[in-house]
Amino acid sequence: MQYTAVNIRAYMSEDKATYIGEQKLNEWLLSFSCPVNHDVEHFLQCNAVEFTKKNQSVTYLVLRNDNAGLAGYFSLALKPVSIRAEHLSKSAAKKLSRVSVLNEENNTYTASAYLIAQLGKNFALPEDMRINGTELLETAIDIVRRGKYFFGGVIAFLECENVDALMNFYTRNGFKYFNSRITSGAEPPHA
Repeated sequence: MQYTAVNIRAYMSEDKATYIGEQKLNEWLLSFSCPVNHDVEHFLQCNAVEFTKKNQSVTYLVLRNDNAGLAGYFSLALKPVSIRAEHLSKSAAKKLSRVSVLNEENNTYTASAYLIAQLGKNFALPEDMRINGTELLETAIDIVRRGKYFFGGVIAFLECENVDALMNFYTRNGFKYFNSRITSGAEPPHA
């Protein structure tokens, strides 16, 4: 792999050799640009450090191994997820029942899950140096797999806008649509 994911805590912990301090980290994050999704850019530059400090999520910077340039980032969190039983095969329901609670009233399973909360590539890099979406997602999934190894769990999910290109991208990369929910605002996100 030509990329390395680094937990931003490595830059904020004085006892780490990679320590640069919060101010320099925030300055570095300003070099990230994502004109196709300003929310992704805003999260990294304005929320990632605070969310990590509060343990709401943890952001990983994805660095190019050749020059340590910031190729992209992703944020992970633990979050309960509810899945309607009618969307599951019998084998999936059996597997899920081991790590979740079935609410018989509304026929949903609720479980703790790994949420890929943010995912974005850095468009400030020249096009030939940018990470592609699949490589970025695979890097995030690798960290989730490590979490599963150490802590267990079976579910990893994400939420995205109901846009065909995004839905197709995540489906091609092994995710399955399982639910939607209405949020305040525009389109409902999908997992």
